[in-house]
Amino acid sequence: MNILAFGIGNLGGPDLFIILLIVLVLFGAKKLPDLARSLGQSMNEFKKARADIDLELHNTESHASQPQPCQATQRVASARNRE
Repeated sequence: MNILAFGIGNLGGPDLFIILLIVLVLFGAKKLPDLARSLGQSMNEFKKARADIDLELHNTESHASQPQPCQATQRVASARNRE
């Protein structure tokens, strides 16, 4: 069970209105756009980092499926190429 969804699932319209009113009183009307902007930038950075990790994992999986020759095989192959 997702804890975050469980906690948010019990909030209704009046509850969210009270929370938004408290945030407005604490931060003030002038700081709310800056707060929202910084939250949006943080979310974008998080999404980019997650996409980079997913891409790296995908690349690692594709390279791991191809068998790599051992060092002895590489030495024999390089010795044959020299001859």
